[in-house]
Amino acid sequence: MKMKPVFVFLALLAAGAQAQWPSRPVQIIVPNAPGGGPDLIARLLAPRLAETIKQSVVVDNRASNNGITGAEFGARGAPDGSVITVGNAGTHAINATLYKKLPYDPLRDFIAVSEIASAPMAVVSSGKLAPNTLREFLAEAKKAQGRYNIAVAGATGEIAGNALKMMAQVEMGNVNYKGGAPAVTAVIANEAQLTLTNYTAVATQVEAGRLKLLAVTGAQRAAQVPNVPTVAESGIEGYDFNLWYGLFLPAKTPQATVQALYREAARIVALPEVRERLVATGHDVIGSTPEQFGEKVRRDAEKYRKIILESNMQQE
Repeated sequence: MKMKPVFVFLALLAAGAQAQWPSRPVQIIVPNAPGGGPDLIARLLAPRLAETIKQSVVVDNRASNNGITGAEFGARGAPDGSVITVGNAGTHAINATLYKKLPYDPLRDFIAVSEIASAPMAVVSSGKLAPNTLREFLAEAKKAQGRYNIAVAGATGEIAGNALKMMAQVEMGNVNYKGGAPAVTAVIANEAQLTLTNYTAVATQVEAGRLKLLAVTGAQRAAQVPNVPTVAESGIEGYDFNLWYGLFLPAKTPQATVQALYREAARIVALPEVRERLVATGHDVIGSTPEQFGEKVRRDAEKYRKIILESNMQQE
């Protein structure tokens, strides 16, 4: 018996819906060590996504220098939704110019699905220094041109610091540390005078007076510390740098799968317990569309390209 057209359409629609998700376990690749923003997002997403797609969803941390190893793995994943990458400003905007040779192309090898969350960085100085505001700190740094240092623990913080120096016309050196904790320790000891990092990583030290929170790097003040001005409010007009985290799929993934993951991500970040957890850890909840996120990635890649080249940061 021949099927009526309407039943054929419904059958095809049902088959298409089923094909949006892979029929095998899903990996969420985190190009960073456990404990940071990308890892938090992956672990909030994984169990809730598993309930929807009726498949196992595993978080796979692949930490490396500036997230290259994990991002490359995500770029080479099967384009069927089985490999999701939690990318960030470093892996998908900064690395595009930071390295002359990169084993993946941050723009061509991925489809941007949704920006999940973002957070400004905190600009903190040693509690042993006299300045209590960023304006005061920069005035002192100008008097001591070249004698102040910024503790650096990653490309995003280094670029944000370089932009601050260029826009404020202040000479400060960069001292590299193997991780955020050693960089913070160096500033507490006044071995370096400034660092830019996630606020949650320094909140305890700020409250204890060992560090001074001078400003936040975003365009708006941070909800966690609403009385702290932005860098732009501190006299560096136009300054705006956020840490952002979002979902990416391999470039050839069908649009049906891209849209399915976007809808599921939007549903999950709207859950009260998920939003509360992200806000409690200093994040703004975003949940943007693939089009909005893709445009942001391209725009930030260009912004960071200019800073990297002007400050001679590019590496082989």
